[in-house]
Amino acid sequence: MPDAEDVRRIALSLPDTTEKIAWSMPTFRVAGKMFATLPEDETSIAVRCPKEERDELVLAEPGKFWIAGHESQFAWVRARLDAIEDESELRDILADSWRQAAPTGLLEAHPRLGLPAG
Repeated sequence: MPDAEDVRRIALSLPDTTEKIAWSMPTFRVAGKMFATLPEDETSIAVRCPKEERDELVLAEPGKFWIAGHESQFAWVRARLDAIEDESELRDILADSWRQAAPTGLLEAHPRLGLPAG
């Protein structure tokens, strides 16, 4: 089961990522744009997720994913760290969110980052 230190290590391994405290919690940003946070005493992560996909995730795996009330109008979803299977799944979640926030130049420089293996 991944923990907050795994989130930090994996997020900071993504290109041009920095950590910044905001709203009294760690946030991770690519080129200054936030793509992940560690809310709930660092027992969950909040990541970017298109609303259509977010709703499907929550319906499919309600024990893992949920939408925080104050984030419902935004394209973000929360995931419980104790429900994430392993570091590989955590990396996929963080890399996917990173891709949504990264500028075009970084995406072009790292075309495979965040895409499912295959």
